[in-house]
Amino acid sequence: MKTTDPISELTGFARKHSPYYRNSLADIPEAISSLRELPLLDPADFWKDSADLAQWPVLTAPIAHALVFKTGGSTGGGRLSVYARTEWQRTVEAFGRSLSEQFSSGDRVANLFFAGDLYASFLFIHDSLAHVETAITEFPFTGEVDPPMLADAIVQHRINVLAGLPAQLLTFASWLQHRGLALPLVDTVLYGGESLFASQRQLLEQVLPNARIASIGYASVDGGFIGASHRDCIEGEHRTPDGHVLLEIVDQHSGATIEACDQTGLLVLTNLHRRLMPLIRYPVGDLACWREPPGTAQRKFALRGRSGSSQRVRVGILSLMTDEISESVRSITGSNDWQLLIEHDDGRDLLTVKYVVNEGSTRIEDRLEARLIELYPQIPQLRGAGLLQLRIQSCRFEDLARHPRAGKSLRIVDLRCYDRHDREVRDGSVDPAQLP
Repeated sequence: MKTTDPISELTGFARKHSPYYRNSLADIPEAISSLRELPLLDPADFWKDSADLAQWPVLTAPIAHALVFKTGGSTGGGRLSVYARTEWQRTVEAFGRSLSEQFSSGDRVANLFFAGDLYASFLFIHDSLAHVETAITEFPFTGEVDPPMLADAIVQHRINVLAGLPAQLLTFASWLQHRGLALPLVDTVLYGGESLFASQRQLLEQVLPNARIASIGYASVDGGFIGASHRDCIEGEHRTPDGHVLLEIVDQHSGATIEACDQTGLLVLTNLHRRLMPLIRYPVGDLACWREPPGTAQRKFALRGRSGSSQRVRVGILSLMTDEISESVRSITGSNDWQLLIEHDDGRDLLTVKYVVNEGSTRIEDRLEARLIELYPQIPQLRGAGLLQLRIQSCRFEDLARHPRAGKSLRIVDLRCYDRHDREVRDGSVDPAQLP
C-alpha cells in the first residue's frame, strides 16, 4: 500500500499539531513509503485523558465549531469523540450518498435510532438521510417511540421503511407478535449498530412479512464512516468507502498486513479527512476479512466479531467498556484476572463475566452484578424483554481462555456464530453512543 499525498499531508499535520502524534511518531522518518511503516495506534494511550478536552493531547486545536459525542460506557466513563463541523458534514454526506441505492423514490422512512445524552446515532442517520440522492421522506421518531404509536403511524402515514437498532426493532416486533399483528406495508428494514442473528431475523420476518432486511452501513462515533452497505453485500459484508478512509486488516499476533481473502485479522482504519481528532492506523475493535482481491474498487470486507483486546464491545444495545469492567472487578473482587464471554442462543444474548478469586462468594457476585447494572442501566430492560442473560461466575485462572498462539489472556471471548447461516452482523452505530 503506497502512500499518497493525502497520507503525507495527514501525518505531517498530525505531527505538527497533535502532541500525541508528535510523540508516537517521533521515531518514524517523515518520508515513508507505506502505511505499514507507521505504528498501530494504541487505543488505551489514544483515549487517555480524553474526558478533559482542554488537555487531551490527541486534539490538534482547541474545540470550536465542533460537535462532541460520547463513544460509550456510563455517563461518567464514556469517552468523548470530537468532529469539526466541516468533518461531520463531509461524513454524513458520504454516508448518505452510499445509502441511496437502499431506497426507492417515494419511500417513507421511520428513523428509530436513539438521541440525547451525547448519543450520535439519531443525528447521524437524520443528517445522512438529508443527503440520500433518492426522493424519500423521513419520520424522525427516535428510539423512544412507544410501539402502539409507531404501529398506528406506520398505517396512517404509509411508512414503508424502518431504520433502527436491532434491539429496538425486535422489541417492536415482539409487541406485534404478542398481539397477533403484522405490518405488510413495511417493505424494508435497515438496521445498524448491533448483532442480528437468524433467530432474530425470523421474528422480524414473521411480523414484517414483506420486508427486505439489510444493514444500513458500518460506522462508529470514533472512526466515522467505515463501510457502505450495497445490495450485493450478504450478511456481515460492507464495502470500503474509497477516498474517505483507508482500511487495513492485520494479523493480531504479528501485526503483518493481510491481503489474502477470508483470512481474519484486526480491522485498522485511517481516516483521510479528520484533522481535529486524527485517526491514523486506528484499530476499530472488530475482526474482519477481505472478500475481494487487492486493487478492487470499494473492496468488500466481512466483519467477524470483536477482537480479544477490544476497548469496547457490543452486546445488543449495550456498549461495554473493558476499562470500566476491569475497575469494577478489581474493586469488588480484588482480582485483576477476569474475562467477558459473549454468546447468543435462542434469540437472546448471553453475557458471562468470569473472575478469578481463591474462594467464591455469592455476595461478591451480587455486588458485581449490581455494579454492572449501575454502569449499564439498560441491562434490566433487556432482561425483561428476554433479550439478555447476565451471569457472574468465579473460576480458576486456568479456566480463562488464552490466545492460541501468543498465549496471552483474552479480555473478550466472542463465541457467537459467524457462519453464513447464523452469524453476527455487525454494522452501524454500535450503540446509541456510536454511529450506525
